[in-house]
Formats: sequence, structure tokens, C-alpha cells
Amino acid sequence: MQRICLFPGTFDPITRGHVDVMKRAVSLFDKLIIGIGINSSKEPMFSVEQRCNWVKEIFRNDTRIEAVGYTGLTVDFCRQIGAQYILRGIRYVSDFEYEKAIADMNRMLAPDIETLFLTCSPEYSTISSTLVRDVIRNKGNVSLFVPEEVRL
Repeated sequence: MQRICLFPGTFDPITRGHVDVMKRAVSLFDKLIIGIGINSSKEPMFSVEQRCNWVKEIFRNDTRIEAVGYTGLTVDFCRQIGAQYILRGIRYVSDFEYEKAIADMNRMLAPDIETLFLTCSPEYSTISSTLVRDVIRNKGNVSLFVPEEVRL
């Protein structure tokens, strides 16, 4: 049985911290699917297609990683793609508290799907998509925070 993991998020835009977690996580699974969540209550800066294309470009030489947009419950999407694991990246203790609440809810909805947490490398812990979007809105240079494939 193939070990398939879903790494869900908005990735708006994808950051060096996201890529760090993805690169370190991929060796743990047969397939890592980057699930770009479509949330009707959020207005993203970049289209789902653009965000998927960034992931595809960054990992163009690694067939174990793919990107796809999805809507609805994450555990339902896991079942659709055959994922037994959900990966979540953690930067700070506050991230863990929020993510654990979601993981607990997911466990109640789908006890057969395991959530795993992976901390990002220290040099990326202050980078967030929210802060990167603020820099972009104010016409700042984001090259330190996003992979070179994310050309803005």
C-alpha cells in the first residue's frame, strides 16, 4: 500500500518555509500531495492555478510531489485521493495549539487518517504568507522569503 500524505494549505504565496517542510517531508512518504485549499470566505492574492503551478515548477524534478486545488473538508479530500496522512508545518507554539485543535477534529471525523506535525527550520520560522503578502502590497522585495520560481 502506497503511503500518501496530504499537505493542505493556502500557500498564498508559497514561501521558503513551506518548501523546507515539503522537501524534508517527501522522504517519509511515497507521495506528497500539496492540497491548495479553496476557502470561499478568503480572498486570495494569487489564483489556485498560479499556486499549483509554483509547486509544480519548484518540484518539477520530483515525481513524488504534486499539487492540486480542493474544496470541502480536508479529511474528505484525503479519502478522495487515498491519503492516510495529513502533514502540518509548525513554526511556533501558537501554531501547534491551533493545528492540534484541527487535528483533533479531523481525528473525530476520520480516525483512520493520521495528522503529523513537522517544524520548519529555524531560519524560516518568521516567514509567513501573510507577511509576504504585506510586503508585496507595499511593493517590497520578497526574494528572501519566496523560492526563485515565485516571480512577482
